[in-house]
Amino acid sequence: MEVYETTMKGGITRTKEFERKKLAAFAVNVGTKCGHGCHYCSSGALLRMHPSFAEAGASPFVGGYAIVDPDTPERVARDAKRIRNRGMVQLCTTVDAWSPEAQEHDLGRRCLEAILAEPGWTVRILTKNAAVANEFDLIQKHADRVLVGLSLTGNADKADVLSVIEPHASPIAERMAVLEKAHRLGLRTYGMLCPLLPGISDTPQQIEALIRFVVKCGAEEIFVEPVNARANCLSLTQESLEEAGYLAEAKAVESIRTRKV
Repeated sequence: MEVYETTMKGGITRTKEFERKKLAAFAVNVGTKCGHGCHYCSSGALLRMHPSFAEAGASPFVGGYAIVDPDTPERVARDAKRIRNRGMVQLCTTVDAWSPEAQEHDLGRRCLEAILAEPGWTVRILTKNAAVANEFDLIQKHADRVLVGLSLTGNADKADVLSVIEPHASPIAERMAVLEKAHRLGLRTYGMLCPLLPGISDTPQQIEALIRFVVKCGAEEIFVEPVNARANCLSLTQESLEEAGYLAEAKAVESIRTRKV
């Protein structure tokens, strides 16, 4: 995967959208293109005007590359000291601080350290990468101030189909194992079931199984979201499923992609 570097302006920024969802009042993001390459991701539509895409000479609506800012932790440390009205920070909202390119710079841990070094901040982690378990030693030292979440997009019996549409994320079974480990260690956890795609994780039985799992993992809160249909994310998801031979799942995605509202 081609990895480009960029320089972002913000460290810790306000996020009205995530505050409205009661997830967090602040956000930290470590780049503009996540190397997990999830086909259903809508971040490209949200960030399409960022100059990093023109600098990389790449479209925000295709995959196969990542854009990361290695200097993010320095700005996060600055803002963690500077901001007086402190609260919950989500790490991250549009990219992943434990994606492969972020791990190369240890961005997840460094951002966590910068935030937790200052009193008054709490952190909500959201990732699709089992590597977040490497930070459990740090999180244990601040266990009352950190919520651990791994995005769950289906049950373990859907691992094969999920690997097609989340090509560089940790396998779903690994994510679930890390959430279980967090609970065993006494860490605070929450459930993020997102996105719940048609044909993969949309039946009452599938959703109930996911909810039962995160409850077993001590989830303090559970958030559930459907897929965001911005730009071409549903088309990419459908195409990847068709190419891999998951025709029924592809047809289910097509049914919502073409539905008139």
